Amino acid sequence: MGRQHWKKIWVGSAGNMVEWFDWFVYASFATYFAGAFFPSGNPTAQLMNTAGIFAVGFFMRPVGGWLLGRVGDRRGRKAALTLTVTLMSASAILIAVAPTYAVAGYGGALVLLVARLLQGLSVGGEYAASATYLTEASDPKRRGFASSFQYVSMTAGQIVGLGLLIVLQRTMSDAALHSYGWRIPFVVGALGAAIVFYLRRTMLETEVYEEDASHTEERGTLRALWRHRREAFLVIALTMGGTVAYYTYTTYLTKYLSNSAGLSKQTATLVSFTALIVFACLQPLAGALSDRIGRRPLLITFAVGSTLLTVPIMTLLKHAGSFWPALGLALLALVVVTGYTSINACVKAELFPTGVRALGVALPYAIANALFGGTAEYVALWFKNAGIESGFSWYVAGCAAVSLVVYVAMRETKDLDLARAGDRTDSSLTTAS
Repeated sequence: MGRQHWKKIWVGSAGNMVEWFDWFVYASFATYFAGAFFPSGNPTAQLMNTAGIFAVGFFMRPVGGWLLGRVGDRRGRKAALTLTVTLMSASAILIAVAPTYAVAGYGGALVLLVARLLQGLSVGGEYAASATYLTEASDPKRRGFASSFQYVSMTAGQIVGLGLLIVLQRTMSDAALHSYGWRIPFVVGALGAAIVFYLRRTMLETEVYEEDASHTEERGTLRALWRHRREAFLVIALTMGGTVAYYTYTTYLTKYLSNSAGLSKQTATLVSFTALIVFACLQPLAGALSDRIGRRPLLITFAVGSTLLTVPIMTLLKHAGSFWPALGLALLALVVVTGYTSINACVKAELFPTGVRALGVALPYAIANALFGGTAEYVALWFKNAGIESGFSWYVAGCAAVSLVVYVAMRETKDLDLARAGDRTDSSLTTAS
């Protein structure tokens, strides 16, 4: 892979890391600020309130996917990526200065809500813009490897967030963290976003986008996307199981280990932090493997594993009792999830033509995340509050089973020419012979 390819991957990934740091620290620090914005009482109810606001951010992702996907297709991938990080920086600042319930009543929760809405807009466009950018900027024979860095950078953002949490847990008292320490990561996120804004202003546009000749008025519009509605529905279906599993074993895992398995917050955080480091390292390996054997084998392996193993893994995690058993089970789960995360960006981008690729990835993916990924934590806590916590494990397994049907039926995409991607003959749901 040439130097220019690596430069584009680096700049795209660095920005993506900061975006997802800002997105994930909300979940990582929720146990510390849940009581700051809502009346004291049931800790699980407070977590449900903050998880509800977390989910609301996901419901703005389709709007962000539409708006910023349109920008990405009409103005370029660079323009969309610059705008997403601007929105994320503003949202991080809002959370950092939000007043508590004791100071402003529910006014602080309202500020938190507005910030999450902005984050939803930003991430709704960020995923598609970065997925499209990394896929288009890579060597055609190494698209799986190159696009895997999207989840490397996403996971790196979460690792940095958890790392910061671990540092704060060891340098600040529990009372200080609950009082004001939880604001620190949002200040860090705002500063990081400002640096990325500069980097993205100087980034190079992809050759695939610059050489595309379909510069019409319908470029990046819903009308143009409707012509590829079959591919859009395919994105929703293939995302369903993957996004639920991903958020279960990343954002929700720490809370599950501390709130259900009885591990201390420090131990639960360390389990997630360690598991995510290994998970990030697995992404390029699996992406490179998909360039050799195809995307479908990895997707099918993920879906089969998630369908069969989710209930046993979640049951054993609840009774893990200490660091090492919990870490082993978390790693097993994340190895399975890697079959989806390492390649889902390029699979979706490979389905659409250049003129509607950003919107085609953004909108259906954001819809799937709003319906399944963003609500995963809330659904999990709802099951727990209702006294049937094990029901959530069956829910995750069921979502994976639905996606399995899609993976088995869809055609292989690794050898598609991006200039021809989206042709009916290339993106059929019919299994390749």
